[in-house]
This record gives sequence, structure tokens and C-alpha cells, in this order.
Amino acid sequence: MLAAGCDVTFLVRPKRAAELASAGLVIKSPVGDVTLKNPPTVQADKLAERFDVVLLSCKAFDLEDAVKSFAPAVGLQTAIIPLLNGMRHLDVLDKKFGRERVLGGLCGIAVTLNDKREVIHLAPPQWLIFGERDGTMSDRVRAIAEPMAAGNFGAVTSAHIIQEMWEKWVFLASLAAATCLMRASVGNILAAPGGKDFLLGMLDESCAIATAQGHAPRAPFLERTHGMFTAEGSQMTASMFRDIMVGAPVEADHVIGDLIARGDAAKVPVPKLRIAYTHLKAYEKQRG
Repeated sequence: MLAAGCDVTFLVRPKRAAELASAGLVIKSPVGDVTLKNPPTVQADKLAERFDVVLLSCKAFDLEDAVKSFAPAVGLQTAIIPLLNGMRHLDVLDKKFGRERVLGGLCGIAVTLNDKREVIHLAPPQWLIFGERDGTMSDRVRAIAEPMAAGNFGAVTSAHIIQEMWEKWVFLASLAAATCLMRASVGNILAAPGGKDFLLGMLDESCAIATAQGHAPRAPFLERTHGMFTAEGSQMTASMFRDIMVGAPVEADHVIGDLIARGDAAKVPVPKLRIAYTHLKAYEKQRG
């Protein structure tokens, strides 16, 4: 969006601000590289301006600090688009800023930072979906869609954003639970005895919870996800798996734990997800 001339400011911590000032924002991508020298940044203690839109892309375990840092940017007309996984963050944001300011949102992109702190886009596709949580196509959503489209990253609006968020959650929770528990890619799990049943069983449990919560995954999603979970030789893993491989924090409670809690409330048995959650919590305990 910045490369397309849109008015974008990055709220960053001091270390990242220094990196961006010296090396610029460098993106390496199969759909085109971008280098933006000295992009506009602001740090929390200097944040005074009210912004039209806050695009919130932190990890769930950083949500509390993130909310404190961007709160001064939220005015009466500010829209907040959270791209976190799961649903629990909506309650946090609603309580702090009011439900009317919080849209629904999700994104799909496989990226990482390399040793030079460059953004590495691992593979297409890339997309971002947002919309009003009540399903209306509001004036503010239309206004936000215009600069989003200029960014050329597959941004679209949705009148079914909560359903979209649930389907993303089902996909991610199933993938994260499976690849983290097995410490392996989808292809390597499939190649192991019982691997296919394990992967699809994890997906079935997540789908059962979504269905019990009134958001049964739709046929196109199920067909697409089933195809990805049965693609022999697939190197696909969850970002949570990649975080574990480098000893980083993980979103165990937000992505897996909260899903299990909703399953428990609906009396949906989830033995595979429960084992994966125990595994992730043991990992958290071990890393201290």
C-alpha cells in the first residue's frame, strides 16, 4: 500500500524502527520484490495522531501490549481491523474500544524474517479479507477497500466475515495441532503409518466444534482443505511449527486452547486436539 502511494504509518518498537530507518523495509517475494527506504514509522510513546484505520497484525500473546501501544491512535471514527487467528481477541478489543469500532478480518500469507530482518514471502498466494461483523456493506468498508486494492495483495471485503474467520481458525488449528505435535510437514505425516487418518481426524474435530458453534465449514472450504491435507509430498507446515523450531513463543491458548474450550462447552469430544494442546503447553513450560 505504501509503494502504491497510500498514507501508511508503521507502529513499531525502537529496535525495528532503527532497522527500517537504516535498511528500509525490504520484501522478497515470488510476486515481486519491494524496497521502501526509511518508511514512515511511529513509536508508542510518540503516538498522538488519530488514524482512520488500525490494521492489527500482532501475535495473540502480544495483544495486551499492542492494545496499549495503539490506543492513543483510536478516535471516534477509527476502524480497527484485527488479523489475529481465532476469536478471543474480538472480546478484548470490543471491551477496550467498543464493538462498533472493531471489524472482522483475516489474512493468509506465508512469511518470515531472515537474518537481515528482511520480509521473506515464502510462496503465493496472499490475501486479506475484512468486513463488518454484522454482514452489512458499510460506507467505511467501501472506503477502506479502495486503498487496500491498491496494495495488490488480494484484499477483498466479505459479508460473511465471521464465517470466514471460523473457517480460517479450523484450518489453522488443525494444521498447527498436527504439524506441531508430529514435528513434521503435511507430506511427511501422510507418509507415516496412520498419517492420513491423523490429519483428517484433527480436521474433523475442529470442524465439529465450528459446527456446534453455528459456523459449520462450507463445502468449498472443506474440499480445498481436504485437498491440502492429503497432498503427498506437501512441505506445508503451520507458522506455529516454525516458531517451535526456533524456540519462539506460540499461540497455544488462543488458537488451540480456546477452540477446545468451545468444544467442551458444546460437549464435542476432541481427543486429538487435547493431546496437541498438552504438547504445546509442555513446550511453553520448557522454554520458560
